[in-house]
Amino acid sequence: MTGRDRIVIVVLAALAVVAAAWLLMLAPEREKASKVGAEVSTAQAQLTTAESEVNAARSAEAGYPAAYTSLVSLGKAVPTGQEVPSLILQLEQASNRKQVEFSSITSGGGTGSSSSAVAAVAAAGFTQMPFTFVFSGGFFDLYKLFQQVNRFTLRTSSGSVEVSGRLLTIQGVQLTPEASSSSGTPSGQLTGTITATAYVLPASQGVTGGATATSPTGAQTTSSSASSSPATPAVIGAAR
Repeated sequence: MTGRDRIVIVVLAALAVVAAAWLLMLAPEREKASKVGAEVSTAQAQLTTAESEVNAARSAEAGYPAAYTSLVSLGKAVPTGQEVPSLILQLEQASNRKQVEFSSITSGGGTGSSSSAVAAVAAAGFTQMPFTFVFSGGFFDLYKLFQQVNRFTLRTSSGSVEVSGRLLTIQGVQLTPEASSSSGTPSGQLTGTITATAYVLPASQGVTGGATATSPTGAQTTSSSASSSPATPAVIGAAR
């Protein structure tokens, strides 16, 4: 073996030792880098999820006033109590705007609802409250009033529900000429009688879920538009 061969062998041996030492030192670092990479990927996935949740929360926060308004409106249409005084107030206000006198309100009697309506009410757990309303006024004023009462809770063509008063299912309307108190001749005024049914939601199913009367900032309780399920009596109202 020449001197040159010995030099080559020594150099190769030294390189092998350096390479082995390098691999022994690099392997733990590679493993550590792999773990760090996995942790970074996990953290990025968590960040993406958190950002998505934040965006969803911001969207829900922005829509909260409108959703609260919708719930309050639906609670106005179908309250958890009988709320007869508020119903009388709604009818009184409607009749005053139509130049009609609200004469009387009587509760009780049969509802006369269709079998499908009765089934829907029973499925929803609603209590029916039959009423008879009596008004006095001219024909066109009474006609406009009856239209407004029928549209207290209105389902639009888009499927949403607009609420301006109690949900009422009207079973019948009767107009009778009023006689003059002195001569007995027709006075030109009519007595309009409406037989209708209101609804009461069980307290355990209140749409407000225990919310207070104080609305959140930005909520407008005077206007309403909310989606309604076809299974509830809200769909019984007149369609626009």
